[in-house]
Amino acid sequence: MIADIESFKMGTVEDFRNFINAVIDEASFDKLAGYIDQAKKGKGAKIIVGGTYDKSKGYFISPTVIEAKDPMYTTMCTELFGPVLSVHVYDETKFNQTLDLVDSTSNYALTGSIFSQDRAAVELATKRLQNAAGNFYINDKPTGAVVGQQPFGGARGSGTNDKAGSMINLLRWVSPRTIKETFNPPIDYRYPFMSEQ
Repeated sequence: MIADIESFKMGTVEDFRNFINAVIDEASFDKLAGYIDQAKKGKGAKIIVGGTYDKSKGYFISPTVIEAKDPMYTTMCTELFGPVLSVHVYDETKFNQTLDLVDSTSNYALTGSIFSQDRAAVELATKRLQNAAGNFYINDKPTGAVVGQQPFGGARGSGTNDKAGSMINLLRWVSPRTIKETFNPPIDYRYPFMSEQ
């Protein structure tokens, strides 16, 4: 993993050989740099690879992996939107508890993935994490896929879970209107259940 990350070419989007480009703006850069600096202090986390950044010419954050000892460490619970990945090594004998942990760690639920050769584990995780990610990938990277024609839109605090490129997305562009017409209009404001018995 470290060798692959260190081989990533970073630079402007005009050069298609670059795998990593700048983050969207200075506010995003500053936020991500703050999380990296916090991890460098070593309280509950450590930098495995990366951890550098530079905004002298663009807002570039080098791909960074943070190992969180505590599964509730801040970067494990926050949507970062940048090349910063947090990992937590769990006890393999506690897979069910880890699924509960994943499902309850954050109010965000944009994207998730599971990598496993054990079909029972895949099916269990898919079922147990049905509300933990609006986009869920099995044995595939959770970014850049074209599943559902570029689905985007998570559940929970990550959005309304509408999917671009799908029929569901069309509802975002219309304003449904409901109409009720009564042919026997009421003559009293009271409902029948309000009458004295």
